[in-house]
Amino acid sequence: MSVITDVESWGNNHRPGFLDVFRILLGLFLTYKGLYFITHMNELLQTTAGLSVYFAGLAVGHYVAFAHILGGPLIAVGLFTRIVSVIQMPILLGAVFLVNYPKGFLSVAQHMELWASLVVLVGLVVFMVFGAGRYSIDAKRRKEMMAANP
Repeated sequence: MSVITDVESWGNNHRPGFLDVFRILLGLFLTYKGLYFITHMNELLQTTAGLSVYFAGLAVGHYVAFAHILGGPLIAVGLFTRIVSVIQMPILLGAVFLVNYPKGFLSVAQHMELWASLVVLVGLVVFMVFGAGRYSIDAKRRKEMMAANP
């Protein structure tokens, strides 16, 4: 457990300031994609139709949509950022390697979805390591805990 604590402490102390703006934009983008998946559920279910387990495609489709809708705002405000990033990770790994990579990097028909998925995946990894940042609810909670436990 000390390795995780050491990485968390290092990430909190060595964090560039521009990542706060990127965190907010990433959270808004994830929320948008979740709402898009809800309104275009048929496209998402066609993507997951290759899963041969009974109702697996439907379950994965709903997991993706609701994880984005609930996780996006949490990332944007910086609440439980590391945990939410871990929850989003399997979705983005699947988006990069199973959905978008076989279609190609510069597929005009996909509007370069692979690049967007890669940027979001890298962003999630960054926020798993560096945390939410100075302007977040996580930072406020951390300060309150330090004040309560000197």
